[in-house]
Amino acid sequence: LSSSPASPRLPVQQLPAGRRSLVGVTSAAATSASDPAATSANSDTSANPTASAGPAMVQTAVQETSADGAFKRTPSAFRSLITADGSSGFPAVAGRYHLYVSYACPWACRCLMTLKLKGLEDAISVTVVEPVWKKTREGEDHFGWPFVPPGGTAVVEGAESDPLNKALFVRDVYEKADPYAAKFSVPVLWDKETGTIVNNESSEIMRMFNSEFNAIAKHPQVDIYPAHLRAAIDEVNEWVYPSINNGVYRCGFATKQAPYEEAFKELFSALGRCEDILSRQRFIAGDTFTEADIRLFVTLIRFDEVYVVHFKCNRNFIRDFPNLFNYTKEIFQLPGIASTVNMAHIKSHYFRSHPSINPFGIIPGGQGTDYTMPHDRSRLPDVALPCGKM
Repeated sequence: LSSSPASPRLPVQQLPAGRRSLVGVTSAAATSASDPAATSANSDTSANPTASAGPAMVQTAVQETSADGAFKRTPSAFRSLITADGSSGFPAVAGRYHLYVSYACPWACRCLMTLKLKGLEDAISVTVVEPVWKKTREGEDHFGWPFVPPGGTAVVEGAESDPLNKALFVRDVYEKADPYAAKFSVPVLWDKETGTIVNNESSEIMRMFNSEFNAIAKHPQVDIYPAHLRAAIDEVNEWVYPSINNGVYRCGFATKQAPYEEAFKELFSALGRCEDILSRQRFIAGDTFTEADIRLFVTLIRFDEVYVVHFKCNRNFIRDFPNLFNYTKEIFQLPGIASTVNMAHIKSHYFRSHPSINPFGIIPGGQGTDYTMPHDRSRLPDVALPCGKM
């Protein structure tokens, strides 16, 4: 796939409602603006290839590479916030919002994990897309996330039709919110009342779910971003995001040897750092389960089955790290988390949506690791474990 020209941008005063700035918002969710992931796009992004103005834009994540062959993720566009008091214009009320996700996407699944841990399933509806990208428009080279067609049958079990907009592709949802949208990533947090996208930045969606919906959450006492640990969580996020979460993509989508080797070295150095930390404490930011654990987990759970092969992250498996492996099993076994991990979707997406990496779309058999096996993490103390609060 080749790069496409960018869409013309609207003047600031004409931006659609879903693209408001963070200025003036005092919600706790706004603290994610300093999050390294908050300045980066979510997984497997794509662009509008039909526009005629502006510099070249990416179509898919595999094209987010610079001239030196390094993978460089681009920013999310929709950054409005939902607040408990409604001061942002988007009040946290039950039944108003809808989350579009892919089970394949680690960025979308960290939002889904937060939704499950907080007990927001009855307050925020969810639709799961098909895992394998398809051509979104005849006569164009753009491939993106498809929905099951209305009245159709899922190609991969668990995928669904769009109940709100009757869209065929995530691209259609974006273009309904903003005709000038140029990237069509998941997750997407949709406002049913105004018919627009509120936010598509996963780090901000996680924090909104955590702090702004407590009045209607089944588990309001679960707090994945507690005030006394925020500095520690932010510090962990600062190195886990570039070296591990995005590090596997930097390995897989590198188009030259030097940036691949740099990313590879950083990745396994960071995994070694995690292994050492987890030998001494229950969770990555301390003895309390936090958002930092969710963010790390979504990469670890995909590592052995996908990233080792597909993204050439093949120095070690996660199962070669005793502490990381047992840590991954413990998180997988928390209430609600297993339902967010669908390996059929994960493997189908990666191995069948990136033809420049895997041109024949062959899905490897894999290890089939059983993450329900007993873990040894109870040997370490925990101060706050979600399953003890739910």
